Amino acid sequence: MSFIEALTHLDFLARALLGGLLASIACGIVGSYVVVRRIGYMAGGIAHTVLGGMGMAYYLGQAPLHGALLCALLAAILISLVNRYASQQEDTLISALWAIGMASGVLFIARTPGYNVDLMSYLFGNVLMISRQDLLFIAALDGLILLFFLLFHRQLLLLCFDAEFAAIRGIRVELLQTLLLCLVALTVVLLIQLVGLILVIALLCLPAASARLFSRSLHGMMLRATLIGALTLVAGLALSFQADLPAGAVIALLCGLVYLLSLVAQRLLGRSTA
Repeated sequence: MSFIEALTHLDFLARALLGGLLASIACGIVGSYVVVRRIGYMAGGIAHTVLGGMGMAYYLGQAPLHGALLCALLAAILISLVNRYASQQEDTLISALWAIGMASGVLFIARTPGYNVDLMSYLFGNVLMISRQDLLFIAALDGLILLFFLLFHRQLLLLCFDAEFAAIRGIRVELLQTLLLCLVALTVVLLIQLVGLILVIALLCLPAASARLFSRSLHGMMLRATLIGALTLVAGLALSFQADLPAGAVIALLCGLVYLLSLVAQRLLGRSTA
């Protein structure tokens, strides 16, 4: 059965495709801010502290994603405070949060009786397990991100390109940064279901980084990043289905290849116009 034929017969595959397309909107918008603001390391810190929340929730008999959401938001607030009050040790402190989150998650998992396959799917992704409730959550997150973008577009532009000038203009830079990191945290939790905790940063940053090479405005970058993310997700899902490979790994690999090809294309185009 081909991928196109399977979409009409397998509901879980159709939900996976729709979930990927919806997630590409969040990736395109939030990922563009992450790349332009150069907070990829902060996003990585948020992503990897999530394991602690997931492990604790599973240990207490709760849904791992509930723990992931709570831990991601707490990590976003802590990292924002670190950025504000301890910027000189920022990299080291974020590394400490990263290590504490991962280590505590492993310890909670080790202390929980049995072996949980579902928890492993959160680590490596299982896009085929997306439910209708997950689709509603992804759509709601997209709506929240679009609303945030429309309400604070000008302030976010100043934050990304000249934070000092934004502060002079009376914009509460620290609060806006915290809100942005909280959106990053929500997007990370969303993407965990698609590509897993290990590869989440690839899907968040690489489509936006590829789009930036060929964009002159933030709007254009977001549109291109959303398109690249959608095409990568569709292609990765199709290839993984046909070759019977893990979808998350294929999607992340395609994101990396697209970025490398974009770098080469930019160099070639730059030489041809010189």
